[in-house]
Amino acid sequence: MAGALRSSVLSLLILVLLIAVWQIATQGSGPVQAMDPEYARLMGITATHGKSAMPGPLDIGAKLAEHLSHPFYDRGPNDKGIGLQVLYSLGRVGAGYLLAVIVAIPLGFLIGMSPLLSRAFDPFIQILKPVSPLAWMPLALYTIKDSGKSAIFVIFICSIWPMLINTAFGVASVRKEWINVARTLEVGPLRRALTVILPAAAPTIVTGMRISIGIAWLVIVAAEMLVGGTGIGYFVWNEWNNLSISNVIVAILMIGVVGMALDQLLARAGRAAAYPE
Repeated sequence: MAGALRSSVLSLLILVLLIAVWQIATQGSGPVQAMDPEYARLMGITATHGKSAMPGPLDIGAKLAEHLSHPFYDRGPNDKGIGLQVLYSLGRVGAGYLLAVIVAIPLGFLIGMSPLLSRAFDPFIQILKPVSPLAWMPLALYTIKDSGKSAIFVIFICSIWPMLINTAFGVASVRKEWINVARTLEVGPLRRALTVILPAAAPTIVTGMRISIGIAWLVIVAAEMLVGGTGIGYFVWNEWNNLSISNVIVAILMIGVVGMALDQLLARAGRAAAYPE
């Protein structure tokens, strides 16, 4: 308990220090040198008045409060609340992630229980796993011809590998004596998988799911920047086009908070799935 309190206090002190440095760095400066008019328009009026074009923490706090006061408004295609944009992204992530769970965990079970299948699938996994998810986007757009479904496919293809690998590893690592006892008691293959192998492999499986959800949330932002329309990634790109750096930073904070919440949710699931020996 004392250790957790000390780490919390230290985190708070680091946050205060970072905010102070940020505030000092974005305060007024000396005379402004002449600059290209196009660059001046890009950087905003503050760049021509001796103040940093980067908004300070007070500006971001005010903008964040403004967004959180009306997070779910919808005034047209290019003017939606940040909460609504996050929900669009979460919907795509949830759909792609669920598809990955449906495919990866049963297939991982089969690979983990069969050394033959493990050797057969390993080359395909090793070739496809390093491919950047965004490299799949042009192919998805060409074949699916729908930007929303293409984004879901990208989430699926990037989420499947950590779950598949961790499930196969967890199943293959189950103690042989436990499986031998189940065989001695003439437990059927399906019941053995559900009552012996699954509980023992559950922590490793959940770890793979935790890694996958982080990757999925990371990728959806970039995917939505490409496909446009809705979502927090599109919000970031749209606000950059509007030269609203404050809104971009607010969106970055929202992305981080939502990602942390998703990670902590699966971390709790991992602790609950821990198998006492």
